[in-house]
Amino acid sequence: MNFKEGVIIPIDKPYGITSFKALAHIRYLCTQANDGKVKIGHAGTLDPLATGVLILATGRMTKQIETLQAHTKEYTATFQLGATTPSYDMEHEVNGTFPTEHITRELIDATLARFVGDIEQIPPTYSAVKVDGKRAFDYRRNGEDVVLKPKHIHIDKIEVLHFDAEKMQLTVRVVCGKGTYIRALARDFGRALDSGAYLTALRRTRVGDVQVENCISYERFESWLRQQTIEKM
Repeated sequence: MNFKEGVIIPIDKPYGITSFKALAHIRYLCTQANDGKVKIGHAGTLDPLATGVLILATGRMTKQIETLQAHTKEYTATFQLGATTPSYDMEHEVNGTFPTEHITRELIDATLARFVGDIEQIPPTYSAVKVDGKRAFDYRRNGEDVVLKPKHIHIDKIEVLHFDAEKMQLTVRVVCGKGTYIRALARDFGRALDSGAYLTALRRTRVGDVQVENCISYERFESWLRQQTIEKM
């Protein structure tokens, strides 16, 4: 393993930490093992409350990051119907509740179908999208409003995995292209139902050909790294 020549390292990011923090931890461990600084980047941010595939690249392989980011991604997501939060996930408290009595499985299926294909999606304002050189979430956390422009995205497939009509919780599998925000999908889906929705769980299960079951556990990465042969430069 030659970190300078470049290594692709897919990890399973745990719940509750940022992609940057996960990358920083892996960089530290690789640098220790290499006896020298390791250049490393990641291909596609995962929110702190999301888990799953986070692809890291070292050395010369960082040039492949843009290509890796363009790969098709697959997620398993759970939506709470009938309510919203400012960030469209569980980072913030519920700030609105809406009727759900009219929501049936048939309505869910018909509404989800409207989001498959080429669509326009406005990113969440609590996101890392840059506006005039600042991250959108920085404006929001300072109490400022921010307006983001719609982005063109593509969703290949949305499949219902489970619907709990009593709790009004919906779990779906989403196959989509670059730039898709599943939190924004929850927001727009809730509105399309004439109700509300926010994300309660999100797991990225695939990026391109990389499946989450083939990723290296973040918690076990250090022990995994000790078993590798490092070609130090």
